[in-house]
Amino acid sequence: MWPLDGLRPEIIDEAIEVSPPPPRRHGVVANRLRQASGAHLADGGHAAYQGLTVIHHRKAWTPDLVIAPRDLDELSDEEDLGVDASGVAAVFEVVSPGREARSRDRERKRRAYARAGIPLYVMIDDFDGEGTVSVLTSPNSDKAVYADEHRVPYGTDAVVPDGPVKGFVIGEAITKA
Repeated sequence: MWPLDGLRPEIIDEAIEVSPPPPRRHGVVANRLRQASGAHLADGGHAAYQGLTVIHHRKAWTPDLVIAPRDLDELSDEEDLGVDASGVAAVFEVVSPGREARSRDRERKRRAYARAGIPLYVMIDDFDGEGTVSVLTSPNSDKAVYADEHRVPYGTDAVVPDGPVKGFVIGEAITKA
């Protein structure tokens, strides 16, 4: 799934959704996430990727940040369009502006990532009150839900509880305006 004139197509909940290029703040926060998580992962077997398509049962998403093994050769999907969701350790989304975009990131992608069994979904959401970070863990693939959710307002550190990014902090260094 390649960008078309800056548009980003994804297959979510049986539908093709096309997103416009994100605003500047979205890109700044996503890049802060990549830099900080990359430093956190520097000595391990996982890396932080931007622009990587995640594939699960003919569904395709391009999260703002993907945590996956450094060696992606074993994770390619059958058509080599992206990586198989089974090897993805975490996805991070910076919630986009607009009612439809917020619904996609908060609801439809949440279900899709849980259904795919991705162990960690983190949302950075400027549009939830004064801003929140939600850390979702323990996916139930059959019900397409995350059993555990920890939400904190901007200004309070959100700490990843498990997995390759265990101990990674999403705080003001990432969420500041």
